[in-house]
Amino acid sequence: MDAGELDWKRTLREQWAVHWRHQLRARLEGLTDDEYFCSPVQDAWSVRPHGRSKAPVQFGAGDFTIDLAFPQPVQATFATIARRLGHVIVGVLVAPYAAQMGAPAASYETWEYAASAATALYPLETQLDVWLARVRGLGGTGLRVPIGEKEPFPEALMADLVLHIHRELIHHLSGVCLLRDLYLHTSPATNGAAR
Repeated sequence: MDAGELDWKRTLREQWAVHWRHQLRARLEGLTDDEYFCSPVQDAWSVRPHGRSKAPVQFGAGDFTIDLAFPQPVQATFATIARRLGHVIVGVLVAPYAAQMGAPAASYETWEYAASAATALYPLETQLDVWLARVRGLGGTGLRVPIGEKEPFPEALMADLVLHIHRELIHHLSGVCLLRDLYLHTSPATNGAAR
């Protein structure tokens, strides 16, 4: 590669990897179950034991389900950290790359949702590692391939999908960080305590 040629594969991979390493990962350290399930508003969507949800749709293969609705409500429903992490793991990471990159199929229906903060962070990190490995394996040519009929915009390139996934990751995980800040400043048990 000459000095004037941009290495898109590296650039796209580093876009997410640097953000994760330097801004997000440390913010998730010490996530407690109270924070994970905290609902600062009534009827927030979450991850709940089977049979305890009032959401229009509840999916999950294990002991817990994730709250959903199809179609999505016009006004977004507030979501707990548990729900946001479940969405990031399944809806942002696992399902899209399963369809596009040959990973084992997974969906909201078949996923086993985490019953605690600690057990949610492991699959998040695992799936992020898998995602970055798949992006690394695309190569310059792979980034230029149209994503095809499996997506709403079949003419878009794989690079477009990578950028979209990264935007989704940054958006949703920044929301998790904001909820942690809100919890820290409003919960009587932690008010004023340093993390």
